[in-house]
This record gives sequence, C-alpha cells and structure tokens, in this order.
Amino acid sequence: MTASVDFAFVGGLRQDYCITHDGRVFAGMLGGNAVYAAIGARIWSDSVGLIGRIGNNYPTEWLDELHRHGVNLEGVRQLPEPHDTRTFYAYLSPDERVDTRPASHFLRIGRPLPKELIGYQHSTLDQGNRLGLGPLGVRVGDLPKWIAGSRAVHISPADYLTHLSLPPHLHEVGVPRVTLDPSVMYMDPGFRSELPAIVKGLEAFLPSLMEARAYFRQERLSEWEMAEAFSAMGCPLVVIKCGARGQIVLEAGAGRRWSVPAYPARVVDVTGAGDAYCGGFLVGLHRTGDPLEAALMGSVSASLVIEGTGALFALKSLPDLAQARLHSMRQSVGRA
Repeated sequence: MTASVDFAFVGGLRQDYCITHDGRVFAGMLGGNAVYAAIGARIWSDSVGLIGRIGNNYPTEWLDELHRHGVNLEGVRQLPEPHDTRTFYAYLSPDERVDTRPASHFLRIGRPLPKELIGYQHSTLDQGNRLGLGPLGVRVGDLPKWIAGSRAVHISPADYLTHLSLPPHLHEVGVPRVTLDPSVMYMDPGFRSELPAIVKGLEAFLPSLMEARAYFRQERLSEWEMAEAFSAMGCPLVVIKCGARGQIVLEAGAGRRWSVPAYPARVVDVTGAGDAYCGGFLVGLHRTGDPLEAALMGSVSASLVIEGTGALFALKSLPDLAQARLHSMRQSVGRA
C-alpha cells in the first residue's frame, strides 16, 4: 500500500469513441475525465493517483499502461460485474461537441457506425440524479487510505451526489486543497438551490463557459459576472474554461482577475483538454499558491494533450517541452 499520493483525481475511466472536428475517427481509446486530469498533472508531478470505479470488463492493458506511466491505481475499484464505460463525442468544431446519437454523426461523415457503439445512448445520464448514485459513481467509502496524506484532490465531472459528498469528507480528513469541475447534467437553473452546497469550501471551481451559460441561461450575465456569482457561493477561485480562447481566472478576495490565452498548439483532438487543464492547474496551485501560475501550467497541460489523440499522448512529449511552453506563456498573459 502506498504511503501517500500528492495529487489525486476522482472521476471516470472510460473507453472513448471520437469524431474530430475535421472528420477523423478514433475508436476504443483509453480516456475518461479523471484519466485526462491525472495525465495533465503527471506532466508536472511524479506523485499522481486515480480514484474511480470500473467494471470487470474494463481493459486490463489500459490499467497496465497507466501504471507503467506512473499513475497510482490503488483508488480504482473494480466491480465484480461488467459495466458500460463507453463515451462518444462528435466535434462540430474545436469548441463545440455533442455526445449523443452517434449513428447520425457517422452517417454525416460517410463512415459506418462501429459495432461497439450499437445501443449507445449517453455517458452521463446518472450525473443529474439527486436521489442516488449510479454503479460507477464514486462513494466516500471508495477513497483509499492514503487520501488523508494527499496535498490536493481534483474531482472531475461525476454524479451530483459524488460532488455533494466528497469535498466535505476530504476536508474532514485533512486534504488542504479540493478543486472541482462540475457536471453539465446539474449545471442548470433547476439546480439553483443545490449548487452552492457543492461550491462552498472548494479551493477552486472550474466550469466550462458552456456550463456557466447553461446554469445562468435565465439571466444576461457577462463571463466575469458569472465568475463572481460562483465565487459568492463560497469559493475563492473561479476559472471559466473558454476553449480555444483560453480561460478567465477570478481571485475574488484579492480583487485579481486574469484573461489567460490558450497556448497556440497544433490541434489534433481536443478531447480531454479541459480535464488536463484541471490537472496542471491543481499541481501549479499547490506548488506556487499563485492562481495565475496555476492557470499557465493548466494551459500547458491542455496544449500537450490536444496535439495527439488518447490520454497518454501528452506524456510522450520531449522532457523540457512543458517548461519551455510555460516560459512562453508567462510572456503572454494580460490582466482583465
């Protein structure tokens, strides 16, 4: 049993099927939001672990690959029965994707539907359930013993009840920093009274611009006004991820805000970019305590992921590339 893991990532380990914005198909790839977040952190740290649930049909060779790349898997619980971990994405542009009706999208590009996607509906149906967890939803009891010694934990998009229950428990056992990326399934005006209970007490809240707009769609708020509203729920740092535009970062208590551009990477596949950003951000925030430096490290992590396909691609880059990009990013940041 590992004594401790510095940076832990809670969420999904998935099998990805993707149509890119330029019509290429990648089928049956190692993916999942927590996996990409862990890889985004692994670029900067040797002490990274995953916490999640999988069925007994999850490819063991993928677990072996993650282990070989230095990701601790003691927090991954394998259930005794098979479970569906398929995720489908079709990108209409680098900033717009859909995740339902795969047959129509394969028809659009003139390709046959992979047999593995027959019967596929949706990968996040359970995430908006107020009353119970899906079988792959992470419970407090799934957390490994080493979690109390972790320096920071990021919770990727997951079941509503996972997001509601885990942060208070992590704080209770002594984890100093908890960040969270919400699920699109509850970023909705119908959860107006519930979201503050999730956001309060987090070190950072990191929704996408699409999710922020969905939550506030009954109001006409600017991006900064949305960030301020999230921060007022009890979270000192809010990052709204804006895709190819980069991110906006609000440190409300200090009255600081930044517009951080995306690194000008050669885009191949944007799957996992936002998750990898969250992983780099977590490591940067712990190491420096500086939200801006954390945002830059997150941007570099995302840039390395999108230049290839599959979660592990970013770890094949040249050893000094991340630091070189970080140095370049420091020259390009503006204060809003």
